[in-house]
Amino acid sequence: MNRTPIAKEKVELAVADGMRMATYVARPERGGPHPGLMVFQEAFGVNRHIRNVSDRFAAEGYVVIAPELFHRTAPGFEGSYTDFPAVTPHYQAVTTETAEADIRAAFEWLRSNAQVKGHEISSVGFCMGGRVSFLANSVVPLHAAVSFYGGGIAPGLLDRAAKLRAPSLLIWGGLDKHITAEHRKAVTDALSAQRKVYVNVEFSRADHGFFCDERGAYEPHSARQAWALTLEFLRS
Repeated sequence: MNRTPIAKEKVELAVADGMRMATYVARPERGGPHPGLMVFQEAFGVNRHIRNVSDRFAAEGYVVIAPELFHRTAPGFEGSYTDFPAVTPHYQAVTTETAEADIRAAFEWLRSNAQVKGHEISSVGFCMGGRVSFLANSVVPLHAAVSFYGGGIAPGLLDRAAKLRAPSLLIWGGLDKHITAEHRKAVTDALSAQRKVYVNVEFSRADHGFFCDERGAYEPHSARQAWALTLEFLRS
């Protein structure tokens, strides 16, 4: 299948709290307007994996922005998948309030872009970014929100369930010891209680981080299926 040629660039945004936030942008070279997409990083930064994922979405016809959520503590940070302690202080510094400010800045950049369909902006996030994608769905008017193994949605963001605006796709690894079955159920119970539209998918042979082909947990079969499901969910 032919993929759309893409362009890539770095864009710096002003955030409401007075900070400046670098972002990675990938978009189709031609045509438009296109649907917009915010891609939220793992705890390891807007690294090669997140840039690659952004490029893949752009090749599917999206204008993608991946904001550097660690810009307050470590601009340009790219952590090692084998050194989580080095990541921890930056991960912990991302609060709900700072994440909301970053979400709004990225969303407004997309909505004000002439190449973007302002009514068709979605979000996808991985790990920490899965939580941010869930949060984004309660902050800005999204078309759809996808959370890959979003740690901390339960219990930290369950009170946001009532504010979700768009359908949610929740993707989990059945072997994930970081996000327990009880926490996964708490998320779906909260959405069901609020009568929100969602799809909940558990890949039984996958662990935390299974979508990332640069991690030891990479599970190619589950990753391929999750990618196809994500694309269809965003389009439908």
